[in-house]
Amino acid sequence: MEKKVSTLGKKLKTGLKLLLTGLAIFLVFRKIDTEELWLITKSIHWFWLLPALILFVLSKVFTALRLNLYFRNIGLNISEKLNFRLYLVGMFYNLFLPGGIGGDGYKIYLLNKNYKASVKSLIQASLLDRLGGLVAIVFLLLFLVLPVDLELPFESQVPWEVLIIIALVLVFPAFWMVQKLFFKSFLPSFIKSNIWSMLGQISQLVCAVFILIALGVETNFLAYQLVFLLSSIVAVLPLTIGGVGARELVFIYAHTYAGINEATAVAFSLIFFLISAFVSLAGSMIKVEFEDKIVSDL
Repeated sequence: MEKKVSTLGKKLKTGLKLLLTGLAIFLVFRKIDTEELWLITKSIHWFWLLPALILFVLSKVFTALRLNLYFRNIGLNISEKLNFRLYLVGMFYNLFLPGGIGGDGYKIYLLNKNYKASVKSLIQASLLDRLGGLVAIVFLLLFLVLPVDLELPFESQVPWEVLIIIALVLVFPAFWMVQKLFFKSFLPSFIKSNIWSMLGQISQLVCAVFILIALGVETNFLAYQLVFLLSSIVAVLPLTIGGVGARELVFIYAHTYAGINEATAVAFSLIFFLISAFVSLAGSMIKVEFEDKIVSDL
């Protein structure tokens, strides 16, 4: 009975995400000039998408290295090659099967089964991995807010630049305190893991530049990157399938304040998703091989 209830809950969760994804996509295409979007798409300079793809893969290499640091903190030692293959498999599950077994859950299952690693420790490592990526995004987001000319819908008695600088200074000390309180066993890798986090997010920002060049954008790169980071935070929330629709809505509603073109922003977001999906497909192609050989590889 409990199993049926659990299965029904997962189906309802997936159905809700599909509904929200469809609603988000509907709102996006209702608010933009679809003819302009089509013209932008037809004029893409495809050559520049190759370095964008390379930078995206590189960003995933960096974040996989971060995760393996956390694994080593809990006494789980696997090769970087095997860890990256496992990371790609997780990407595939996270992108295409968010309503069923997520990528993190699947990795935890495999590592627990073959290494007998503690499920609690694996969950902590996966959660901290997500949190570490989010901290890097927040830091870079705050950093980019300073040079971007934003039209804020409110006025602050204290200069907002001062507040941003204070927040920038406090980001990593606050993260260190969180780790000390809730993830103490992972503190030895605090500096290295945050370096990998920053390199991963910076690689994605450079990836974003190449996508923008491919779309013919010549100015205002920082504003697009700023909104891209904001959309990355929203896309992490388990609201839509693979973040589709959620990212685009952020670009739509932020264009007024950041001074970016709506159609170009949506085209950028869709291309970024397609690159992510393409790389995730690599995870689906190695999945069977990974499962067949995991015992011997480990």
